Amino acid sequence: MPGTARRPRSRLTALLVAVDAGCVLVVLLADLFLPGLADGLRHPGLAVFGVSLLAVHGFTGLYRPRLEPSALDDLPLLLAAALAALGVTSLADVVLGAGPVDGPLLRFAAAQTALVVAARAGAYVLVQAVRRSGRGGRRTLVVGCGGLGAQLAGVLARREHGLLPVGFVDDEPRLPPCSRPLPVLGRIADLPRLVREHEASVVIIGYSNVPEPVVVDVLRACHGLDVEIFTVPRYWQVTSTSRTMQLLRGVPLVRLRRPAFRAPSWRFKRVVDVVASAAGLLLLSPLLGLCALAVRLDGGPGVLFRQERVGLAGRRFELLKFRSVRATAEESATRWSVADDGLPPLGRWMRRLSLDELPQLWNVLRGDMSLVGPRPERPYFVERFGAEHDEYLWRHRVPCGITGWAQVNGLRGDTSIADRARYDNHYVENWSLWLDVKILLRTVVQVVAAAGR
Repeated sequence: MPGTARRPRSRLTALLVAVDAGCVLVVLLADLFLPGLADGLRHPGLAVFGVSLLAVHGFTGLYRPRLEPSALDDLPLLLAAALAALGVTSLADVVLGAGPVDGPLLRFAAAQTALVVAARAGAYVLVQAVRRSGRGGRRTLVVGCGGLGAQLAGVLARREHGLLPVGFVDDEPRLPPCSRPLPVLGRIADLPRLVREHEASVVIIGYSNVPEPVVVDVLRACHGLDVEIFTVPRYWQVTSTSRTMQLLRGVPLVRLRRPAFRAPSWRFKRVVDVVASAAGLLLLSPLLGLCALAVRLDGGPGVLFRQERVGLAGRRFELLKFRSVRATAEESATRWSVADDGLPPLGRWMRRLSLDELPQLWNVLRGDMSLVGPRPERPYFVERFGAEHDEYLWRHRVPCGITGWAQVNGLRGDTSIADRARYDNHYVENWSLWLDVKILLRTVVQVVAAAGR
């Protein structure tokens, strides 16, 4: 189930949080005995600065685990974080009426930043010493048994990065058995099983002869595992490194972002769905009543159209819509779409304004759907499109939605299924609350534009 997998724990992250929090506490306590540092605790900005500094460190990625941590690499962001914390403190002072940021507070901020830099440098020395001792090394699988794989295995064997190489994973190893620094444990398709069997917490993807679409599918199958995945970018010898990359003695690695539906924040999406759908059903009840009456007067009994659709993890549910066209069960299960010019006037008008989809708010409240997600399809077409398009079935990793990223980008009706799958999987792997808000806003704009036409 989405959201059940734990993120890999990082001792380095916990250490950095403790070090920074300890520095804040030390400087605050020192101020009790050194009043000249910041005029005692009478300035309310001291606590505000300390708390905001920790928050800015988190937002700027200063607590992300790194394979080659360095206080000098952290220094530019630490200085920028101190300035940002001063800005927050200045705003708090204006709100609290404590006066502008003055000399004592600036001295306090400088002392705080200097202590954090020194403490981090000491923490990194300790981390390197522990790593070289071999204690606490994270078991690592290397995908690709070739020249690059051998290079990675050699780097990991130095025990400078807290990673313990366990073995290669490859379908066609290019290194002869006599020159392999690690054993070949299995094929790439077996990677999820190998991660569990060898209790690996890190996977590094090098180069292999396996087609990239196959590797992508295997990596998606690992999303539910408690494992970090890094990949060596193509043409890494001429690729400029950035802060988002990590280095293994000159070899850049890109850490694959764990899909957001595996994060704790994903649970808040369901809270939004329940609140918004309940409020929508209540506030739109007069409009729902008018639509039901119009459908009843126009076409007789049978106001709601019920159809089996496929949702999260392939589970089936009954989707509700206002009836816009009469169709037999057989036609509705296997017919791809009904052209607008084949609809009666009322049905065409309701579809243009998306009023026929309002009953799906009940599906959202029940938990069958979400407000935003890949559009659900009928079982017949899920089976057909899944056989024709490799990316299609991966859409079902999250709940389906009333509207989605593909729909607001014009992919609705008789449009490319491959494009829909690509947009939907982009949504799945790059979800954020803001992306949901953006999709809902664009949906409203499109409905209003359709009404104008």
